[in-house]
Amino acid sequence: MTMTEFVIHSIPGSPFGRAVLLALEEKGCDYRFALVPPGSLRQPEHQARHPFSRIPVLEHGAFRLYETQAILRYLDRVAPEPALTPVDPQRAAVMDQMMNVNDWYLFQGVSNVIGFERVVAPRLMGRPTDEAAIAATMPRAQAVFAALADHLADQPYFAGDAISLADLMLAPQIDFYRGLPEWDLLISPHANLLGWIDRMCARPSMVATTWERVAEMAKAA
Repeated sequence: MTMTEFVIHSIPGSPFGRAVLLALEEKGCDYRFALVPPGSLRQPEHQARHPFSRIPVLEHGAFRLYETQAILRYLDRVAPEPALTPVDPQRAAVMDQMMNVNDWYLFQGVSNVIGFERVVAPRLMGRPTDEAAIAATMPRAQAVFAALADHLADQPYFAGDAISLADLMLAPQIDFYRGLPEWDLLISPHANLLGWIDRMCARPSMVATTWERVAEMAKAA
């Protein structure tokens, strides 16, 4: 494993940023959390890191990388133990599929609406939650949770018996819903999905990367 420190530019509470932190924790890598102040995503300093004004961004020595999936795969190559990509090509393909399900179906059109309206708008923007927007999104959210439960079936993890990058991407997104009014309606029909997120949340990597813990990292940086 390379000894160069990893630097993660992100915001506490970001599920995408947390996915990268999970990988670093699972692999026992040294890293530093670099706060991207809320409201500064479109400022020149951050756009120099990420031309599309998003998070997270990884710096590894002189190397810089954005896009969460790319960062996770890079970490799995440069810090190969423990491996987070299945050796079996079909299980690896399922992992890739579920990572894309996370990005295109769970986040886009679901979490980016419900999470924004429940958390970002009232906490960071000081405006009321748009309950109508959430209500309109709930049928899609329920369909996505049902599809995730179907894919998981009776496996312990999404790509089989061992944790993979897919679990590291999906867990922060699903955990984000805990404590929201929509949680019980979304999770109660799916005991297997609830068991999976409970197992994930018990992992030391998840405990070390809660919103509160990452906020502490940001203050200490």
